Amino acid sequence: VQLVESGGGLVQTGGSLRLSCIVSGFDFDDYVFGWFRQAPGKDREVVSCISDGTTYYPHSVKGRFTASSDSAKNTVSLQMTNLEPEDTAVYKCSAISRILVDFAENTCHGWNENMAYWGKGTLVTVSS
Repeated sequence: VQLVESGGGLVQTGGSLRLSCIVSGFDFDDYVFGWFRQAPGKDREVVSCISDGTTYYPHSVKGRFTASSDSAKNTVSLQMTNLEPEDTAVYKCSAISRILVDFAENTCHGWNENMAYWGKGTLVTVSS
């Protein structure tokens, strides 16, 4: 199983970045995909969940971040716009079996990090 992120980098406040995650080794359609981030000294937080056309975003990124997926290409993406310095973090792609997570448009709960697959992450730095 592999999840490989790309697309991080340095951007100015108000700028945009697109992260991609190529996955392999499991059945794409049986999983929920999440994007998580962790800033230095802070807890990891979810910034999007997506599966079968349904997406979830927390308030902190709603309207600025857009997740998408392409099962034919085994790829999930995260388009980030109007970036703020507070968005600076390592962003990781993760996948978890549908049966292990409480997921709908208004919730993405119970993501057991020990039961999920994770990429190594990509750094996003937003300068002020």
